[in-house]
Amino acid sequence: MTTDTPGWQPPHCPNPDCQFHQQVSPAWRYKRKGYFTRRCAPKRIQRFTCLHCGRNFSTQTFSTSYWQKRPDLMPRLFMALVGSMCNRQIARAERVAPATVQRQISRLGRHCLLFHARQMEQIGPTPEIVVDGFETFEWSQYFPFHHNVAVDPATGYFLHHTDSPLRRKGRMTERQKVRRADLEAKLGRPDPQAVRRGMTELLEVATRGAQSVVIRSDDHPAYPRAMAFLSCGVTHRITPGKEHRDQHNSLWEVNLLDLLIRHGTAAHRRETIAWAKRRQSSAEKLAVLQVWRNNVKRRWENGPPVTPAMLRGAVERVLGVRDVLKERLFRTRIELPARWSRYYEGGVETAALAVNRRHELKYAY
Repeated sequence: MTTDTPGWQPPHCPNPDCQFHQQVSPAWRYKRKGYFTRRCAPKRIQRFTCLHCGRNFSTQTFSTSYWQKRPDLMPRLFMALVGSMCNRQIARAERVAPATVQRQISRLGRHCLLFHARQMEQIGPTPEIVVDGFETFEWSQYFPFHHNVAVDPATGYFLHHTDSPLRRKGRMTERQKVRRADLEAKLGRPDPQAVRRGMTELLEVATRGAQSVVIRSDDHPAYPRAMAFLSCGVTHRITPGKEHRDQHNSLWEVNLLDLLIRHGTAAHRRETIAWAKRRQSSAEKLAVLQVWRNNVKRRWENGPPVTPAMLRGAVERVLGVRDVLKERLFRTRIELPARWSRYYEGGVETAALAVNRRHELKYAY
């Protein structure tokens, strides 16, 4: 039942300081407190008051369009993002400012972080995991980084992702080497242990609740060091990165995810002008693609109508965008991993930018 359905009842008090915010019981009492009107549908919005803490709220408090001037934009933005449209293309198509699109993407990314974290609480441990580092860059090619990703190979379920800044490597001209040295002298050199740290955080979440796990990966030297920090038993199976990457490769599921990320996100296409300007924004867009991949996109294009989330038992049917956005999710009611808490707060900084704004908006959850 959505917030615009007649007879809708608030599921809990929206006040984080109220005892009925986390745990709702029959003892919770609230009362209706009139209506207010607005221009877009539904035009008549019911107000409420919590009789325990006195907080006033309305049906819109529990809607994903809470305090939005364009509540119609977010569902279309969801599909545009996974359809490989860049921000300015979306802005032109929707006839809005690019800054509006960026703010909506950040809000949608935060919602998808909470959506997936809540879903992860519903599924059991994963006995086998395949991991990889999807390499891309922010701002310029002098600032590469990894999106560390973990996938359940049995169902294709996209389990988790973190990020790791890298030092630019590979063949460079003398001018490029001098430029890299100048940037490192000014901004600092990336942590040489970043991949190991990012992979450790990834595996700690992906293996949560498991007594033992089989982890498939390529021959990256940082991965065994990351697995040494896990509290569960680990069997590490290595597939050389030079092996042919088809469906017979043991890393096929994560290689397929890499293909979907590159195909479905404009910033990661080869030779694009839509590259990510901030690692924070890249992580937010990846969270949107993660929810789409797990819940909206079918596991097989020409097969039965099932999704990875259905195969994991998290949902009972293929979800649509309306299902994903049917209710507002409260950060104070859902636990996020440490790295994802930084994503939610906008705390991942791009070294090349003098200003890195954090998420401090009161009404944009």
